[in-house]
Amino acid sequence: MRRTAARSSAAPAPAGAEPEESEPTPPASAPVAEQVPERQSLRTEFDFELPRGYVDDAGTVHRTGTMRLATARDELVPLRDLRVQENPAYLSVVLLGRVITRLGTLGQVHDGVVENMFASDLAFLQDFYRQVNAEGHTRAGVTCPHCEQPFEVELGGSRLGES
Repeated sequence: MRRTAARSSAAPAPAGAEPEESEPTPPASAPVAEQVPERQSLRTEFDFELPRGYVDDAGTVHRTGTMRLATARDELVPLRDLRVQENPAYLSVVLLGRVITRLGTLGQVHDGVVENMFASDLAFLQDFYRQVNAEGHTRAGVTCPHCEQPFEVELGGSRLGES
């Protein structure tokens, strides 16, 4: 089968050939027949308030902050951190240091800030992380195959990064 390239409009037609008809183009002001669906916005940042608050070197207590949604990179990069490799419990500290974008009036939030938080604030942030990144769905309703009674199961992992 031989294929031929489409002729450009600048090329002359062969002698005796009839001119090609072109498709009519709609005027530029013609209304669009189909409706464009409205875009849904995705909420990517969530405000929180720590139960106790982070106390900085100057003694200032920082309680309000913002956490963003985690990316796959946020969960993968800490796995290469030597501190995490030596102590897997350190994963949540490094991960939270990546996703907390604001804490009080601190200029920057990093894992050093997170590791100096009170245990109750760390536990709060771990739970908040799970809620934010699982869209609040960490339990699922199921039915026992033997007795057919309904009950709930926990879908999330026991530590950050295990969901």
